[in-house]
Amino acid sequence: MARGGIIGLLLAGSVIAAPASAETLREALVKAYQTNPTITGQRAAQRALDENVPIARSAGLPAVNATGGFNNNLFAPSTDLAAQSNSLNSPQRQATGTTQLSVPIYQGGGVRSSIRAAETRVEAGRFTLRGTESDLFSATVGAYMDVIRDEAIVGLNRQNVKVLDVNLQATKDRFQVGDLTRTDVAQSEARLALAHGQLQSAEAQLITSRENYIRIVGSPPVDLRTPPALPKLPASANAAVGEALNNNPTLQAAAKQRDATRFDVTTAKSSRLPKLSVVVGGNYYNYLGSLGAGTGVQVAQSGTSATAGVALTVPIFQGGRPAAQVRQAEALRSQSIENETSTERSVIATTRSAYAVWQSSEQVIASSDTAVTANKLSLEGVRAENSVGSRTILDILNAEQELLNSEVTLVTARRDAYVAGFALLAAMGDAEAKDLGLDGGSLYDPVKNYDRVRNRFGDFGGDGEPTGVAPTTRNTPAQDATVAAPLDPEFDTPPVDKNAPLTTGARTPGHH
Repeated sequence: MARGGIIGLLLAGSVIAAPASAETLREALVKAYQTNPTITGQRAAQRALDENVPIARSAGLPAVNATGGFNNNLFAPSTDLAAQSNSLNSPQRQATGTTQLSVPIYQGGGVRSSIRAAETRVEAGRFTLRGTESDLFSATVGAYMDVIRDEAIVGLNRQNVKVLDVNLQATKDRFQVGDLTRTDVAQSEARLALAHGQLQSAEAQLITSRENYIRIVGSPPVDLRTPPALPKLPASANAAVGEALNNNPTLQAAAKQRDATRFDVTTAKSSRLPKLSVVVGGNYYNYLGSLGAGTGVQVAQSGTSATAGVALTVPIFQGGRPAAQVRQAEALRSQSIENETSTERSVIATTRSAYAVWQSSEQVIASSDTAVTANKLSLEGVRAENSVGSRTILDILNAEQELLNSEVTLVTARRDAYVAGFALLAAMGDAEAKDLGLDGGSLYDPVKNYDRVRNRFGDFGGDGEPTGVAPTTRNTPAQDATVAAPLDPEFDTPPVDKNAPLTTGARTPGHH
């Protein structure tokens, strides 16, 4: 199994390299790809699924069995002549050994169908693994962007508390000289207390997001860089749905599961057909000197024999079991058909929803940008007008709150737009390791294990006692709400990850 070795994720054309302590989105995706227990567990499940093919094939291969036994009569022959003569038919001790080679010739087509079903389910498992990979990357992107969003919101709330604290001190000073009233002071105190509560909520949310990041990625977030640009997304929801119906791995897995049930029906029907095998056997017996004991008759005490023949089994009546198995297989096939339709509906809904959220978030970003700029100008104007007596303290407090709200809306919309855009890529089947540029080393290839085991037929062997791949996070430090980023993201944004866009496939910007 390929692990580790996924390095060199920053392209050689990078303009600005992040500091050694910083972490980029690509690095977070690599960590999750290598060590997240969900993906490593699904890889193990796929390896187990691969074994169904040699298991199904074994029913059509020759089988050799050996049996042995030893019998000892508990009652010794008596001395009368009749009992002595019986000792020729009932020796006191007997050892036997038998070997048999059975070669299946015809099994009603059940073996071939079960092999085809197993192979089809292996293909379905590979699509499921791809879907798990895509879901993991979507969760990683969401966790990454949650931390960036919540760090910005904590910074904005801390800035707001600082500004309101300065406002309160200024209000108290003006109250002391009789320029303002007790009402103005009370309004400033109330707004500051509310700001402290909002800050505490924001800090708790940041801690939650950081712990969730550790759960998914396996290590604490450290100075997360602004993520690279997403590729050009489709121009319409219909275009996105069309691509999703062709490429979504979860839908492709459901289609393969449906195909496998067709072979299950054939396998069930085969139990009603004759079965033919060639049988070759060998026997050995040894009476251990007890045959004819006491009779004075010299007889052979051991011998061997061999047999060869053809075994034909023709089912006549099996209590209705074959018909029940056929009906059961047909019902399960019907279920798989419905499951595929259900999965298709889910893919369509998810794709359209992601497209709508992405479009909406882009529009919110544009309007919030305008709102932030306007609210800053408004706050400056209200403060200036208050200095000449035409605006109240409450007007200033309201203007400051509106600015905070618009800034929080802006950073939230940026997070939502990126996460929704990535979710749209995932729905269209464009968010797997091979699409994300995680090819600095070997990617996990499920076909290698399948090729390794599919033709094995030995009864002895194994891969050894398994050990864990995903590391524990029990030793990671408990997260806090410390934020080192600048307070105002509008003026002091963190360095941007200027590497190539997040995908390297057909949807890369500028790709023709």
